[in-house]
Amino acid sequence: MAGNDWINSYLEAILDAGPVIDASKSSLLLRERGRFSPTRYFVEEVITGFDETDLYKTWVRAAAMRSPQERNTRLENMCWRIWNLARKKKQIEGEEALRMSKRRLERERGRRDATADMSEDLSEGEKGDIVSDLSAHGDSTRGRLPRISSVDAMEAWSNQLKEKKLYIVLISIHGLIRGENMELGRDSDTGGQVKYVVELARALGSMPGVYRVDLLTRQISAPDVDWSYGEPTEMLTLRNSENFMHEMGESSGAYIVRIPFGPKDKYIPKEFLWPHIQEFVDGALVHIMQMSKVLGEQIGGGQPVWPVAIHGHYADAGDSAALLSGALNVPMLFTGHSLGRDKLEQLLKQGRQTREEINMMYKIMRRIEAEELSLDASEIVITSTRQEIEQQWQLYDGFDVILERKLRARIKRGVSCYGRFMPRMVIIPPGMEFHHVVVHDGDMDGEVEGSEDNSSSPDPPIWSEIMRFFTNPRKPMILALARPDPKKNITTLVKAFGECRPLRELANLTLIMGNREAIDDMSSTNSTVLTSVLKLIDKYDLYGQVAYPKHHKQSDVPDIYRLAAKTKGVFINPAFIEPFGLTLIEAAAYGLPIVATKNGGPVDIHRVLDNGLLVDPHDQQAIADALYKLVSDKQLWSRCRQNGLKNIHLFSWPEHCKTYLSRLATCRPRHPQWKRSEEDGIEDSESDSRDDSLRDIQDISLNLKLSLDGEKAEDSGTLDSILESEERAVNEKSRVEHIVSKLSKSVVRATQKDVSSENSSKLPILRRRKHIFVIAVDSVSNTDLVGIIKSIFEAARKDRTSGSFGFILSTSLTISEIHSILIAGGIPATDFDAFICNSGSDLYYPSPNSDEMLSSSELSFAIDEDYHSQIEHRWGGEGLRKTLVRWAASVVEKKGEGEEQIVIEDDQRSSTFCHAFNVKNPALVPPVKELRKLMRIQALRCHVLYSHDGTKLHVIPVLASRSQALRYLFVRWGAELSNMVVFVGESGDTDYEGLLGGIHKTIILKGAFNLAPSQLHAARSYPLRDVVDFDSPTVVQCEGCNTNGIQSSLSQLGLLKE
Repeated sequence: MAGNDWINSYLEAILDAGPVIDASKSSLLLRERGRFSPTRYFVEEVITGFDETDLYKTWVRAAAMRSPQERNTRLENMCWRIWNLARKKKQIEGEEALRMSKRRLERERGRRDATADMSEDLSEGEKGDIVSDLSAHGDSTRGRLPRISSVDAMEAWSNQLKEKKLYIVLISIHGLIRGENMELGRDSDTGGQVKYVVELARALGSMPGVYRVDLLTRQISAPDVDWSYGEPTEMLTLRNSENFMHEMGESSGAYIVRIPFGPKDKYIPKEFLWPHIQEFVDGALVHIMQMSKVLGEQIGGGQPVWPVAIHGHYADAGDSAALLSGALNVPMLFTGHSLGRDKLEQLLKQGRQTREEINMMYKIMRRIEAEELSLDASEIVITSTRQEIEQQWQLYDGFDVILERKLRARIKRGVSCYGRFMPRMVIIPPGMEFHHVVVHDGDMDGEVEGSEDNSSSPDPPIWSEIMRFFTNPRKPMILALARPDPKKNITTLVKAFGECRPLRELANLTLIMGNREAIDDMSSTNSTVLTSVLKLIDKYDLYGQVAYPKHHKQSDVPDIYRLAAKTKGVFINPAFIEPFGLTLIEAAAYGLPIVATKNGGPVDIHRVLDNGLLVDPHDQQAIADALYKLVSDKQLWSRCRQNGLKNIHLFSWPEHCKTYLSRLATCRPRHPQWKRSEEDGIEDSESDSRDDSLRDIQDISLNLKLSLDGEKAEDSGTLDSILESEERAVNEKSRVEHIVSKLSKSVVRATQKDVSSENSSKLPILRRRKHIFVIAVDSVSNTDLVGIIKSIFEAARKDRTSGSFGFILSTSLTISEIHSILIAGGIPATDFDAFICNSGSDLYYPSPNSDEMLSSSELSFAIDEDYHSQIEHRWGGEGLRKTLVRWAASVVEKKGEGEEQIVIEDDQRSSTFCHAFNVKNPALVPPVKELRKLMRIQALRCHVLYSHDGTKLHVIPVLASRSQALRYLFVRWGAELSNMVVFVGESGDTDYEGLLGGIHKTIILKGAFNLAPSQLHAARSYPLRDVVDFDSPTVVQCEGCNTNGIQSSLSQLGLLKE
């Protein structure tokens, strides 16, 4: 709550009124009220909900009552309400305590299980559980790498990188982002993060070795925002890049690239962007592909220049960066800025809202899941402070300080981690722009702003706006710059100042608390804090000693710092917890000593700058003493000022970027690598003849496998070994025909095989399709699925015959199950261009001679191993399988005196990148979120999903999915995502939501053929509407699955003429 003074006054008033209402008069008083019943009031009004602002207004009305009887009645009612507030808070605290206790037990159990799997002897570094060693969970920016503290050092370092031409992609999708005149503070989404990402992009673009930086954000063309936010591209002006101008090229530099997604004419807060994330990912993927080709022509010798990394900022951008990283197979970086679990903990501690109410307002569970996915996919997580690692990231399932240290020690020893992974936490404080700050180092009594301030230049307007508050403006100024938020602890600062007479006599206090017109127009929380501050000023009679201007511009902030430094003042940040403390660095840059909270980022800043004092924000006397000490001791003030100015360069943007690029260089380079060039595919695509097919088989670099099904290939008979045995054949064509014949015979003898050869002639045809229909209907029977396929074929019969429409079947089935269904339904496999199988872990293409093969034992499909190279990142393999088998053995159903195992491993349906299990009783297995949590706690990164109405469990690579497979087809073969139409049912597998968003069109088939979703599908962490925009014009609902209805839906999407 925003202070307890007024609550205390309620209780004091109630106690004061107590003697008036003695026991003998109590019943009479109740009768005099007519039918009023405190019990009924409590049940009907208090339990149903309570609002602190309403409580405050009730007190104001009660205090104004002239009638003692009415006043006492209202106070009695308020007593009930206050008691309920305390009761509700205790209840929430109790529930959270139980939840945290359960979480600690789960983490300890997961840590033990992971350690048991890694059964080799542990080193000394693995045995300890002490978290004092920073290298275990993060890397300090001091001591390991030389600092860039001079022009010579920068030049030497730049010479090492001058040959590199890096392309870096940054993502920050919420708020209003532009390069100049940023509207910081306009709303909660346009704050410090906006400034951070713009300056980071500008600074990276100025670094040697960096050719281009793209900052991707949302394009907004709304009437209530400036037109500049609707511009597709904005070039950022680079600073301090004069020495590297010779490296500039046609497309080099730093740019803000705005991707259109979400409502076209509306600026919406970040909480409502989640349904549109997939649309952003698709749009960003298109841009990156185009830019990679452009850069390839300019600096890549004709080969695409892929991003060296994709860096997501905040949870929404982290979710997007993870999907883009998986689609492009490039490293991902992540910066959380503000973390969902930490915010949830803080809100629950306040006791005002339940977990459900918080989730409804902030979509907090979706945000937390995005942050967990970012941990799964990131190579590096960039943090500002140790506190962020030890107290905030430690709250997540996907990060454990102790387990991370053990894994790091094993990696250094070259010992297997059995598929386990923890991202590297790296501490890199945010950078600052100091080029506009000029400070004289010699004269401590002189003007701080040096040459910027002289007798002929007028004082900045903000100075007079502040000075008008003071009786004696020459006294040192204590400056606080923060929103009127309870967390910023401004009221304690005012109390400390008001109750310390020596401090009041020696200094003035300036409170810059944002901008306001009228207090009544502010949010209830902010207005409560500001009202409390004004009451305290009146209580301590601080008029003439405290300034609290109503307005200031962002450009006024440097002038405010200069004014405080000119008066030999002090900057204070008394927040209860400060994640970083950027204002502390800004103040130090202008020569201001600091007093700061000892909780959070200021500890790290003080360790580097050594320019002030740290205090307990709850200790009012300690705050007053620290301020008085700095203001009264001129030698201490001068020493702190000089230390800050001497060390401030350690927080410069060049220093930040140097550390950033050094850490980035430690990531293993990854980018799309095809075993066969696209040009080869284009040449072959013009012919589907048998001769061309056989010539394509000769090119084993395509690295596609012929396979009967999706099962694990364990036979050693590869094409390479067969070619060796046949290398003396005279006729190349007859040799390859002999290989094909030998392979087809071996199919009959072996149920599993691994054969490398393929015809790519059919594959590039995907890029020539005008539209591609993706059939991804899950919750239907096999018979209904065949009927739906035939109805879709018939609806597009004319364009299908001409070849302008292509078809893809996307399912959780294996390729052999698909083939059996198609054979039974009389549908040739060659009617499809591709098959996405095993929930997106395998991608197959029909063999070109499939028309001649009718037997399931003869038909071959081509599996795309390039796709496997895309999704294998973070795959736990056998280590993950062993953990899953152990978990499956623990899920049992009691029958009498015995137990029956519910989850059984399915060897027949498993493949290299899909661990499959049968579920006998879906009601007894945990939902996806719980099983995913169990794997993350053990540092295993995977995508868990249920299919077949919960009777099948698939565990696949973390960035593999059916929607990601469609993005791969775009990256690999140029199949335009905007030309795809995805057919889904009313419900589906637990990856259903991923198929509904994006720039493709979606047709939802409704009807009785849809099976009712099981509880496993419904047990998601957030409502489906929080992540899917069902009102989008690209989403159409079709009643039934008949041909006419499908044609009508296609016409509605503009794909068929009426």
